[in-house]
Amino acid sequence: MTEIRLHDTMAREKRVFTPADPARVTMYVCGPTVYNRAHIGNARPAVVFDVLARLLRHVYGADSLVYARNVTDVDDKIIEAARAEGVDPSVITKRYEDFYLADMGALGVQAPDIAPHAASHVGQMVAMIARLIATGNAYEADGHVLFHVPSDPGYGALGRRDRDAMIAGARVEVAGYKRDPADFVLWKPSVDGVIGWESSWGRGRPGWHIECSAMIREHLGETIDIHGGGLDLIFPHHENEIAQSRCAHQGAPLARYWVHNGFLSMAGSEKMSKSLGNVVTVADLLAEGHKGEVLRFALLSAHYRQPLEWSDALIAQSKATLDRLYRAVGEAGGVADEGVLNALSDDLNTPLALARLSAIEDGAVLRASGALLGLFGSDATGWFQGEGDARIDGLVAARTEAKRRKDFAEADRLRAELAAEGIVLEDGPQGTTWRRA
Repeated sequence: MTEIRLHDTMAREKRVFTPADPARVTMYVCGPTVYNRAHIGNARPAVVFDVLARLLRHVYGADSLVYARNVTDVDDKIIEAARAEGVDPSVITKRYEDFYLADMGALGVQAPDIAPHAASHVGQMVAMIARLIATGNAYEADGHVLFHVPSDPGYGALGRRDRDAMIAGARVEVAGYKRDPADFVLWKPSVDGVIGWESSWGRGRPGWHIECSAMIREHLGETIDIHGGGLDLIFPHHENEIAQSRCAHQGAPLARYWVHNGFLSMAGSEKMSKSLGNVVTVADLLAEGHKGEVLRFALLSAHYRQPLEWSDALIAQSKATLDRLYRAVGEAGGVADEGVLNALSDDLNTPLALARLSAIEDGAVLRASGALLGLFGSDATGWFQGEGDARIDGLVAARTEAKRRKDFAEADRLRAELAAEGIVLEDGPQGTTWRRA
């Protein structure tokens, strides 16, 4: 069996991946908060962990992986968006979840096995909060329930940063009802007119961190194999998940491997962020005519743990490489190239895997190898011509007829007309084919 090595954030090193049960590999990735459109930076973890899921299924078997990616549909930003439009929060969450799934689907991201929604798991969250109160790790104060960070001696192990620095960096809310400044909210009160649920602590709604711990326990178990997400989630989100899960489960670790992807930035800026206003959405890029597979290739062009600078040049380079590969790709039925598999097995080295694709001469092997990366979802004709165009087909046929009549002036005129529309003609022994530039 192929040996997979993953960089474990907790261990600060690459470790051989050994699942607790090879017949049931468990992976949970923090998914979207559905209140607006996903930008291309939001798509990076979706694509990265889609590749990891493909690799795990290839190595352990098609039915071996249970992959969960949550949907946060209870959040203050959702409440604000609903209030601004004068609609129920469910209208906002349904709209933007549908957009998210369509955008990720365009990038070739396969649906996870489980997509738990926070609003459907409030009962499980309330039960976990009650356990934390019973163990002395949480307390009720002023209508809130908070996790008491000093009650967990292991808190901070994932980020390994000074406690005061962590608090300052996360802009932790200062509140008089907190026993310690680092304590974080598990439950908060909901005023009239704001979404909420009844509980023994009053009508309210869960904090952000508790949802993942409760849903992981519900669907995957107390300890999972892999927990993934963006680098920005290490603190406070994943740190808080670890603490509340460990304390609720008598010291059992939440995850055996922690995997985090790096930031994506726009050319010339430090980080792509909605708050900074320097974002480009997946929908914008698709509307500009960029193919989803090109965007996916671009996202995989850098190692997932390294920063990736997004630019028009990166998109153009990705398209040119895919155009070249599609001219060589064959039919299904091949076996994945060992070099591609080895590259992906070494901590998802996608740049090396992509480079290896160019060295594969067998078209069937190329297709099978690309499938590990979520590439080559089309055939060459579909890639270059899309769904086809009867008018263009007619102009190409007219040019062929003009050449047969030796009316080269007309043939040249037709070629120029097609070129003006971005159509590239390629003459070969079997006739003339066309593709969109």
